[in-house]
Amino acid sequence: MAKERLDKLVTEKGFFPSRSKAKRAIMAGLVLVEGEVVDKAGTQIDLEAEIKIKGKVHPYVSRGGLKLEKALEVFAVDVQDKIIIDIGASTGGFTDCALQNGAKKVYAVDVGYGQLDWKLRQDERVVSLERTNARYLKPEDFDIKFPLVTIDVAFISLTKILPALVNLLTEDGEVIALIKPQFEAGPENVNNNGVVKDLEVHREVINKIVNFAKDIDLFLIDLSFSPITGAQGHNIEYLAHFSVNEEQIKVDNLDQTIEQVIDKAQQNL
Repeated sequence: MAKERLDKLVTEKGFFPSRSKAKRAIMAGLVLVEGEVVDKAGTQIDLEAEIKIKGKVHPYVSRGGLKLEKALEVFAVDVQDKIIIDIGASTGGFTDCALQNGAKKVYAVDVGYGQLDWKLRQDERVVSLERTNARYLKPEDFDIKFPLVTIDVAFISLTKILPALVNLLTEDGEVIALIKPQFEAGPENVNNNGVVKDLEVHREVINKIVNFAKDIDLFLIDLSFSPITGAQGHNIEYLAHFSVNEEQIKVDNLDQTIEQVIDKAQQNL
């Protein structure tokens, strides 16, 4: 019986508007074939096979939007009419999610070039700052301070960029950041597939970032886990909500909170 690549097949069947979006959903584990998750876009699939999409097809230009969507919900962060800055914008998943939740304007910052989705490039509410290293951003680079910074970066530790970003915040400014163990742990803790398997390392990484942030007067408000795993290797990632306002803290026992979040991530991902 005839077969087709999964990404091409689900696009032809109308599940996704493009193969690039189909690939992201497949890698995120959102596509089921005959009831089983298939996470490789190039897998040859029978043309008559039953295909289902887990949950709703996400409405953002990239899967990253799902991460911020969850963060805004569980952390009860309102971006309505706010001007925010998105660090590590890449294709623009976070940026798109923020706009769809009412953000007035988003500064989309990325060290790369040519990655931001065309839809967002054409949106007058988006200021694209490509080839921009967040480590060197300064308050004088902008004519405002930001009430919210969102961060989804790869191949760099949050400890390298948070010091610059905290200076861009308003007096009650907040940060939503993805903590990615694979980029925070030492290379000896990352396997050949780029995955950190040891949950003790996850605990150490989260503690490291939270304590580092506290040292620069950025306080952990709440903690959760990303609703999807990393695109490469299926790493579990964590959502952290920080504020320069210490009075907003919701975490009473950090170790207990970290343990609970890691456990929930293991159960759900």
